[in-house]
Amino acid sequence: MKQALTIALLFLANFVFANIIVVGKDQIVTSLKNGIKLARAGDTVLLQKGIYKEGNIIIDKPIRLIGVNAPVLDGENKYEILTVTGENVWVKGIHFKNSGYSSMNDYASISLVDARYCIIENNIIEHSYFGIHVANASNCTIIENTIKGTPKTEQTSGNAVHLWKCDSIVVENNDVQGHRDGIYFEFVTHSYIYQNHSHNNIRYGLHFMFSNNDTYMENIFTENGAGVAVMYSHHVLMHSNTFKLNWGPNSYGLLLKEISDAQIMNNNFDHNTAAIQMESTNRIEVQSNSFQNNGWALRISASCNENTVDHNRFYANTFDVATNGTMMLNQFYNNYWDKYDGYDMNKDGIGDIAYHPVSMYSMVIEQNPNSLLLLRSFMVSLLDKAEKAIPSLTPENLIDEQPLMRSRNYDQD
Repeated sequence: MKQALTIALLFLANFVFANIIVVGKDQIVTSLKNGIKLARAGDTVLLQKGIYKEGNIIIDKPIRLIGVNAPVLDGENKYEILTVTGENVWVKGIHFKNSGYSSMNDYASISLVDARYCIIENNIIEHSYFGIHVANASNCTIIENTIKGTPKTEQTSGNAVHLWKCDSIVVENNDVQGHRDGIYFEFVTHSYIYQNHSHNNIRYGLHFMFSNNDTYMENIFTENGAGVAVMYSHHVLMHSNTFKLNWGPNSYGLLLKEISDAQIMNNNFDHNTAAIQMESTNRIEVQSNSFQNNGWALRISASCNENTVDHNRFYANTFDVATNGTMMLNQFYNNYWDKYDGYDMNKDGIGDIAYHPVSMYSMVIEQNPNSLLLLRSFMVSLLDKAEKAIPSLTPENLIDEQPLMRSRNYDQD
């Protein structure tokens, strides 16, 4: 990661001639607050093993706070534990627990406010309201932290990693669970979410709001209340992620709402109620993804326009594609459909007849959800066969003209 390396080099330059202040119960300096007060710009504060209950601790100068053998900062369920502001602060190896809760204030175990070039690395955060809360910050890195909350309700739980009004942030290789949202972005630009595991959160594993020109890659989102939501944003790259086991009556792997000019590529959608749900989206490229064992692989509303769905794998889904309208202004081509029963006379790997992925039954369910009780009945199967032969209710122009006979990414099928 170029940004993380650049920040690390800046730290090394600042700390070449730094002093080390040791804080511990059997040291000359026994209070972390006093250790920080004694530190000058560029110094390192080494916090020895132990339990420290010092209320809200503030770092407002460029220093390193490094834990030795995972010392515990205990917020006693009353305080925000650590507040960081300014530039070039590095917090590493600390065990934070029991931050305060407030319905008026966003108390966090670690709060970055008006900060730049800071690193939050390899910390353990337990029983927090907000785990790491970042506001009005830029060029910071949040890496290799373990954040575990105690899930209650959406109203009484904060987010594990919460970013507001930030730019150029890296969130990498963190394990987050047990919060309202695992990772939350609002008004965040030019930022990168990479190789995180966000699971067992009350609402979303990842929640985007009004955040543009961002990328999330190689993350795993599993068993979250409603999956992942990307809303009111543009130019978001979603590559090589796993969306799995996001089940529930209003759940999905990925919800897209009013976003445009985005890419969804090389992702794996497995065992979700709806793998992707698209509402009012434009110019989205859905390419080379795998959809398997989902209730609905793709639910695309009639308000979606100019999207392309190509070279994807649809396998063992109850419904491959569903929509709520008869007019479709999106393009499907070169996808592999396990339900396709056409032929390939010239052996070029492309079906000789087009495939209609929307079944009549899925259209009926959109209008009357209670009809789902008839799933897999003989009558439904018969009606779907008749609809494929003579389309009348399904969108005539929602069609894959050149379906693939074989999945190019999964040769075993």
